[in-house]
Amino acid sequence: MRLLKVFLMIFLVLSPMFSLAGPERGGGKGMKKISVNVLLNVEVNTRVIRDLQSYGRVQEVLSGINALTMQMAEKDLESVRNLPFVAAANPDAERYGAPIDTVPVEDFLVGLPTWNMDVINVMDTASGPLSRSVQETGAGVYVAVLDTGLKDIWTQFFPEERIADEYARSFTGGPFPTSATPSQPNKWEHDQSSHGTHVTSTILGYNLRGTPVAGVAPLATVIPVKTLNQNGSGWSSTVARGIVYVAELKMGPLADYPVVINMSLGGSILDAVEQAALDYALDAGVIIVAAAGNAGEAGMGYPGGYAPVISVAATGWTGEWFPEGNFSWWLNLDDGEPNNPDLYYITDFSSRELDGQELDVAAPGSWVVGPYKLNSSNEPTFYFLGGTSMASPHVAGVVALMLQKNPNLTQAQIESILKSTAIAIPAGCREILQPDGSVVEICWGDDANGSGLVTADAALAATPAP
Repeated sequence: MRLLKVFLMIFLVLSPMFSLAGPERGGGKGMKKISVNVLLNVEVNTRVIRDLQSYGRVQEVLSGINALTMQMAEKDLESVRNLPFVAAANPDAERYGAPIDTVPVEDFLVGLPTWNMDVINVMDTASGPLSRSVQETGAGVYVAVLDTGLKDIWTQFFPEERIADEYARSFTGGPFPTSATPSQPNKWEHDQSSHGTHVTSTILGYNLRGTPVAGVAPLATVIPVKTLNQNGSGWSSTVARGIVYVAELKMGPLADYPVVINMSLGGSILDAVEQAALDYALDAGVIIVAAAGNAGEAGMGYPGGYAPVISVAATGWTGEWFPEGNFSWWLNLDDGEPNNPDLYYITDFSSRELDGQELDVAAPGSWVVGPYKLNSSNEPTFYFLGGTSMASPHVAGVVALMLQKNPNLTQAQIESILKSTAIAIPAGCREILQPDGSVVEICWGDDANGSGLVTADAALAATPAP
């Protein structure tokens, strides 16, 4: 998952990478070693492991989905695929995309609204700076953010009460001779990328140098699950391990609570083991939301492109940028009520839907403000980011609100409600003001918009009582 391209301000672009081979190790000079994810059609057992070890080294077993990871010579991959107990085997696929000080509040329920919170009708800036449009807050709902983890100074941004550190984990992996995907309980809060911190800020809100800024679901509880490394990239095997971990939380200590996964990440292919992990989590009752990707006409990334997942494209608002304004111009901006689709657009980077892919809905993903740092200093900094990575947590937050109202909703029910209540953004063009004062025209077709813009109030109104 390559997450970032850094300009004067940061503009996030997720794009696929294709180098899957690991470094050489043993097996003869010049023999290429690769990391392979193997999905079985039988339960994992000692005989299967013994047979597979004749082709390479078994690294980790994911017994819940009858899968494992291996190191082997690239030339042996086809032989492994042909074994009678192997359902699928593929190279591990790339995926992109100590605390000090504390926030002296338990939540940002009365945080100031930003334009993107008004666009999805969580906040109504026309009614006042602290006016929340919906009564639901996400209370009692867990949102697992599979991402880069949180910055060392996360307690400067978020209330400790809103981060479930007892369930937070970090997983590593990839195509390296000694790699596996072990759990590392504390590494999740030592991220260098900031991507996961920014994503979390959309869900919960955040502290902006003493000023609370509103989030979609300020009383939800976030579980940071680090599946991307310190430069914001990672592997499908690690993502699969994180998904399985959250599914097992749902089947165990969180059995009585709604659980949502947000994945602001993606790659160009759907790994068979990753797909099995997604199905495993969905069967356990976990709701899964993922970014559509930032590849534009090249098509959606995965897992967002996998049909059962709720995928999210990136929208913008024509009034989102006022370069002549002061520092806080992006606070309390009113996008107009009711939502006028002529004021919204689909960003040019947002991935378009190709044959075999399913794009569901859209949410704000252009110039979204949040905590973001490019180094290890302890000085809080904030950036405008653009990407479907920023759009996805808006929808994950709305899902948390829906699950607070009705904890029994299924993935299919939630997807249906979101799509049926979305505001259509038909194919077209808009002239968009840029940070430097120039104007550009952005156009999109019907392969880019899904069912349209998600709005929290409409989705909640359509959510049945339990």
